[in-house]
Amino acid sequence: MAASLPPKEANLFKLIVKSYETKQYKKGIKAADAILKKFPDHGETLSMKGLTLNCMDRKSEAYELVRQGLKNDLKSHVCWHVFGLLYRSDREYREAIKCYRNALRIDPDNIEILRDLSLLQAQMRDLSGFVETRQQLLTLKPNHRLNWIGFSVAHHLNSNASKAVEILEAYEGTLENDYPPDNERGEHGEMILYKISLLEECGFLDKALEELRQSESKIVDKLAFKEQEVSLVVKLGHLEEAESLYRILLSMNPDDYSYYEGLQKCVGLYLEDGKYSADQIDQLVSLYEALGQQYKWSSAVKRIPLDFLQGDKFREAAENYIRPLLTKGVPSLFSDLSSLYNHPGKADILEQLILELEHSIRTSSQYPGSTEKEPPSSLLWTLFFLAQHYDRLGQYAISLSKIDEAIEHTPTVIDLYSVKSRILKHAGDLNAAAAFADEARHMDLADRYVNSECVKRMLQADQVALAEKVAVLFSKDGDQHNNLHDMQCMWYELASGESFFRQGNLGRALKKFLAVEKHYADIIEDQFDFHSYCLRKMTLRTYVEMLKFQDQLHSHAYFHKAAAGAIKSYIKLHDFPSKSTTEEDEHMSNLLPSQKKKLRQKQRKAEAKAKKEAEEKNEELNSSTVSKSGKRNVKPVDPDPHGEKLLQVEDPLSEAVKYLKLLQKNSPDSLETHLLSFELYTRKQKILLAFQAVKQLLRLDADHPDSHRCLIKFFHQFGSMGTPVTEREKLIWSVLEAERPTISQLHEKSLFDANNAFLDNHKDSLMHIAAFTEILYILDSNRKSEAVKLIEESANNIVPRNEAIRPIGKWKLKDCIAVHKLLGTVLVDQDAALRWKVRCAEYFPYSTYFEGNHSSASPNSAFNQLRNNSENVSPNHAVDNQNVGSATSNGKAFENLTI
Repeated sequence: MAASLPPKEANLFKLIVKSYETKQYKKGIKAADAILKKFPDHGETLSMKGLTLNCMDRKSEAYELVRQGLKNDLKSHVCWHVFGLLYRSDREYREAIKCYRNALRIDPDNIEILRDLSLLQAQMRDLSGFVETRQQLLTLKPNHRLNWIGFSVAHHLNSNASKAVEILEAYEGTLENDYPPDNERGEHGEMILYKISLLEECGFLDKALEELRQSESKIVDKLAFKEQEVSLVVKLGHLEEAESLYRILLSMNPDDYSYYEGLQKCVGLYLEDGKYSADQIDQLVSLYEALGQQYKWSSAVKRIPLDFLQGDKFREAAENYIRPLLTKGVPSLFSDLSSLYNHPGKADILEQLILELEHSIRTSSQYPGSTEKEPPSSLLWTLFFLAQHYDRLGQYAISLSKIDEAIEHTPTVIDLYSVKSRILKHAGDLNAAAAFADEARHMDLADRYVNSECVKRMLQADQVALAEKVAVLFSKDGDQHNNLHDMQCMWYELASGESFFRQGNLGRALKKFLAVEKHYADIIEDQFDFHSYCLRKMTLRTYVEMLKFQDQLHSHAYFHKAAAGAIKSYIKLHDFPSKSTTEEDEHMSNLLPSQKKKLRQKQRKAEAKAKKEAEEKNEELNSSTVSKSGKRNVKPVDPDPHGEKLLQVEDPLSEAVKYLKLLQKNSPDSLETHLLSFELYTRKQKILLAFQAVKQLLRLDADHPDSHRCLIKFFHQFGSMGTPVTEREKLIWSVLEAERPTISQLHEKSLFDANNAFLDNHKDSLMHIAAFTEILYILDSNRKSEAVKLIEESANNIVPRNEAIRPIGKWKLKDCIAVHKLLGTVLVDQDAALRWKVRCAEYFPYSTYFEGNHSSASPNSAFNQLRNNSENVSPNHAVDNQNVGSATSNGKAFENLTI
């Protein structure tokens, strides 16, 4: 132990600890070496030297020294504590907790170890252990405010809010002066607000309101005070008082939508679905007219009525709202109004209104009924709005004509090119969309958002190399791709991963998807420092919210996309293993079991040796760039930049299951989660787990095409299994036989009948027809021609709209692409796929996938290929022009194609 050292060495040991705490690592190493020169087996010095080396990125040496130190002095709490710190630095929290507990067996009252243990327990959500440790800290040091607060928060997190309140009240009883000093007023006020929130959570509303009002003078955050007060008053049912409080909040911030919603609830004029009666609408109009007089400069008070007004009143309010914003030139106007497109009929009213404004400005440079001349920019922003309007409705030709006119009017406005890029993306011309996004980027090279939008368009067009060059323009060093990873630029990594997946580069796709997964692990790790910081700074309400957010972190959309992308990549890797992996498997299959074992051991040793050499190489590279503190700043080179090692997994499906379990836990209401589950467990021959996925799909959306597809596929495969032989097979068979009658889609029906019933219920949906035809082909491959004919005879019905400039078909571009792939890869009818391509080229003339007339792809190449095939094949397989024409919409495919 340090106490056993002579005075000189004992002082040197203290210097090691101080140097570690002040990050003067070189100084600490020097002091440790001086002790070890005389006492080479001193365990605590060896451990502290190892801990210091760990901070200098010399991990292998660090672990070796710490283990050696612990071996030399097993009864030293310092050695165990240091070992725990070492594990903690590598995020091995469970191992660190074991080390801390061993240290506490030796020194049970060590406050530093208890504090570190409590932080790890909070991180790992060991809440009962967290409560126990915080109680021990409070017992040892009851005069420390942080220990009282920590004990209270621990009980709150452990679902015991009433006990947390008691602890805070006990702490308040220990204060000599109830009124805090000026330098602690903010922290004390936060503690009071936290206590009020706890009382509210416990249901002690009257007591909470009383204490809140008594403590008003002590609370610095007056806005939080008012919001807490109105929350309590509403829950107590004092709506008149709450109304006056909401009006006070509106005077503080008249653009907060939640205050208006709260005010509506207080006066009994709020419905979740927004379906108000005529009387309620009149009352709401009166309310917002009064509020509009009071808050004339508020945007919210003018915008909110557009959600509940109907007919002529909506048109009048919309015109009053839109006119000044068009004159002012607000690019976000359409985004502001986009939610109105979900209300039946309002899109048509907006279209008529904007067209009238456009016509009036063109003819008289004035708005209808106005005598003031409008600036030329008013026409520009009107065209800008109309372009986005028609884009939203799927009328891409009109949308592009409007945006082109706007660009011709004022070719220097960047937003015009960005919107044109977005329209072309929606229309299906991804290459042209990337080109216009790049043009917008060149107009302002200092705008990071425009740069990012350009990168995203390039990645959507699979222009990865070019996108990388553009993306790094805003990274730290200009050419370091790792900086994008360090910046946790997840949208970029997701878009890159999806692009690599589309191109079949599974290694790089996995590299990007797993990088996003690592970011989420880093975010979870980042909360560690806040466990002590938030208690010290008394940001208790925010701290608890942060912990709740962290518990739901993996339900975030970005993580879902990354995990789903990784699962799809592993499934594809399983279905189409890389050549090297296949050759290795063939070689392994020819070996004896003993030879296989030796070869695997040899491979593991080679991998470990290569890893160690890579670490040593990185240390050599970094040795020339060591800071004064001894910390190496240069990051190690990525040993696998293209993800080649990720493709060498022995069992891709087992890797995929790791991410599937996270999705099942955090995204249980997503169809994609259970679709991936079905695909995975079907391949792994986990029959009951695959059936469980089918049941979840039916629970979420029984009418979805994918749900139907999985249901019939499962029972078709189950029916072809044959008679069960083993006890396990018999058990599975009995479970499925018992479950089948409970599924309404299959009750007393054959699979063919269930498939026909599905089609009868969804005759007008292209994707439902596609699902039906796929299942028909799976059930009976001899009916392929019938399945193909059904797809080709499906009609693209018109979406009903009032006074639409051009009819819009119901079919979506992505659905038509999916059907084309179905025809080409599942039904394997290349002629039908070509006919479908020609037909869809008419519906989507800007689509590069279908090579439409107006796309950036070669014009009519699909048609030319079809014509050449029909001329070159033998007479028995020839396709005459009349039949090809009839396969297109109304036989008019050729009329609009230029040969």
